[in-house]
Amino acid sequence: MDWILSFSTTILVFIAAIFILVTVHELGHFLAAKYFKMRVNKFSIGFPPKIFGFRKGETEYVIGATPLGGYVQIAGMIDESMDDSFVEDEIKPDEFRSRPVWQRTIVILAGVVFNMILAIFIYAGMAWSYGETVVPVRSVDSIYIQEGSVASQIGLQTGDRLIGVNGREVDYFNQLFSPSSITDRELSFLVERGGETLTIPTPPNFLDLINREGRFIDETNALPSEVSRVLDDSPAYNAGLQPGDRIVAVNGEEVNYWLQLVNIIQGSESSLEMEVLRSGETLALQVTPDPESRTIGIQAPHPADVFELQQKSYNAAQAFGVGFDRTNDTFFGIIKGIGRMFSGDISVRENLGGPVAIANITREATDAGGWRGFWNITAFLSITLAIMNMLPIPALDGGHFMFLVYEGITRREPSPKVRMGLQQLGFIFLIGLFILITFNDILRTFGG
Repeated sequence: MDWILSFSTTILVFIAAIFILVTVHELGHFLAAKYFKMRVNKFSIGFPPKIFGFRKGETEYVIGATPLGGYVQIAGMIDESMDDSFVEDEIKPDEFRSRPVWQRTIVILAGVVFNMILAIFIYAGMAWSYGETVVPVRSVDSIYIQEGSVASQIGLQTGDRLIGVNGREVDYFNQLFSPSSITDRELSFLVERGGETLTIPTPPNFLDLINREGRFIDETNALPSEVSRVLDDSPAYNAGLQPGDRIVAVNGEEVNYWLQLVNIIQGSESSLEMEVLRSGETLALQVTPDPESRTIGIQAPHPADVFELQQKSYNAAQAFGVGFDRTNDTFFGIIKGIGRMFSGDISVRENLGGPVAIANITREATDAGGWRGFWNITAFLSITLAIMNMLPIPALDGGHFMFLVYEGITRREPSPKVRMGLQQLGFIFLIGLFILITFNDILRTFGG
């Protein structure tokens, strides 16, 4: 029954996120069309079959059963409905085709603009409501690098201090891994090692390596091997370990970091001889890990107890500045990531996701961060939707925009026959791409 509950939750969270994104996107087209007094025949969230609908004035408002998109049907426009029955009729003053190019361009771009505005508002609302907890780079003395990890492969070493990215020093740990920085083609990290500042470059397929390993570096790599809690009746409890103990050696091997300790414990098949520092005294304890879980029942120190965490608060104006900056950073990060897929630096198969991937990451974000996780991933997806909609493919906003650019330059519209043909080709291409990406999602999800 647990998997049924998990699956149902995933579907509900996915539908909620898509509903918000599509509604805001189509609302942009709708309001812009109404502003220029164009007649809107239908406002649909979701595709057929129709679940619910009503008519108010000249517009029919519809909720469709397929929650993967939506559309606004504007009179006099060849759109997703492929309706060209009006092309031989006399142009009416309330039709899309009767308006100048600049007005039609605003209507076409309004959906994308609204998605970007939504992201700004979400990020701003999060900053205003919750503030931001940051880890100053200078409060992290050194990091642990596991042998064989991606960090080790690019040249980072245990004891390094990360201080910057792409040739510039940063103030906070999270700035090292911002979307626009991590997707840079010439990505490199600045480290202090033995009193020197070094530049550590990354290979072109760095993002693929991270995807395969599942993580890179965070503040966990700098946590000391200190026990914050001992679980009752655990191997550690029975061996005499106590909260506040610092484990400095295991089986004669010096230990300084929590992840280092975890790796030793999980790799052990017998009892462990531990040297423990307690109140200035060194104790020798023998601990036998649980044979099934390979754990001993201790918990890591909280970062707040180790680092000089700073809690930033923002007023409304500052929060909107944060919202704009995060939207801008995410936008350029996605753009650069797409560029690296097209250039072949990173794998399209491993980095391009469809509805299954979106549903999974939305659920994971919600599981990890509740409503904060949900809104963060919704903002990210809103920016992604804006970018994907501007691809120059007929049937997308970007395709309509290209038609308008052509008309603006040549002073004549593409013929309805040409436009219908390109729309149909674009629609077929998108269906094929959707099937391919969904199939890819399923293979990744089930380990194919």
